[in-house]
Amino acid sequence: MTVYTERGHGSRLADFFGEHAQVLSIAVFFVACMVFFSIGSDTFLTLGNILNIVRQAAPLLIVAITMTFVIITGGIDLSVGSQVALINAVAAVVMAMGYPWPLVVVAMIVLGGGLGFVQGWFIAYQGIPAFIVTLAGLSILRGFALYLTQGYSIPIQDAPGFFALGRGVIGGVPVPAIIAAVVAVLGYVAITSTKYGRQVVAVGSNAEAARRVGMPAKWIIASVYLISGVACAVAGLLIAARLGSGSSNAAVGFELQVIAAVVLGGTSLMGGRGTILGTVLGTLTIAVIGNGLILMHISPFFTQIVTGAIILIAIWLNTRIFTANFRFGSGKKR
Repeated sequence: MTVYTERGHGSRLADFFGEHAQVLSIAVFFVACMVFFSIGSDTFLTLGNILNIVRQAAPLLIVAITMTFVIITGGIDLSVGSQVALINAVAAVVMAMGYPWPLVVVAMIVLGGGLGFVQGWFIAYQGIPAFIVTLAGLSILRGFALYLTQGYSIPIQDAPGFFALGRGVIGGVPVPAIIAAVVAVLGYVAITSTKYGRQVVAVGSNAEAARRVGMPAKWIIASVYLISGVACAVAGLLIAARLGSGSSNAAVGFELQVIAAVVLGGTSLMGGRGTILGTVLGTLTIAVIGNGLILMHISPFFTQIVTGAIILIAIWLNTRIFTANFRFGSGKKR
């Protein structure tokens, strides 16, 4: 006769570390980067530089938050950099025509949502892989931006209210950072406390099972690309407001930074699992690495090598060592 015994519970501390290992690992890595660069540069931890980091990281964070939703569904959006560039260029061109900036802001957000939804429609309702659709979008949208501007930068003039979106400060905190923080909070609440967030996770875990229990799986997939497009529009507007111009060459390589930040934060590329807090830490880590290496006067060509290597190592640690099954202590896994 086989005797079954109840498995003993591990300590609460061990269970906590096991459940949150990936977020904790990127948090430790982020702190280690902060310490390293503060030692390597006297100006790294100055208030002015910290504010500069969060200001420049804001567009990246805004898009990374929505990319987290996309990747949780098991998708990918390679076109975010091109979407940012197109919105950036179109906004400058339209304002140069004399249209008021508040109207332009609203129009660009609608345009961004439309661009995202079109891609989401092809992915969700036509069954074309997200990689193919968004890779095509990457080329098409960047091409439109280049054609519109002929490769030139379009200056934005006489729009102080618009410039405040990218250069303004409220209570000592840059306006872009405040906007990014609001987006992060909304993303966290949506993924953890709303029906929509639970549906996103369910679709990413098993889209067919979600469909069979009555969830609008196709609409959920299309919707995450829509909100990604809206986020790209906001990011493009913030970049235009900070630089005072629009350019088709904006956000080159942006999509790789966004995806790296999300995956670095612990979101699974296979879908079904992700964390907004991890994405925030991943984004800040990317921003800190780029800023710190520049302050240490490392060649910009070598900076890309170092950044890529650090990201690869951190993601390897996240996926191979700090996994959900990781347990501290010498006990065997059961």
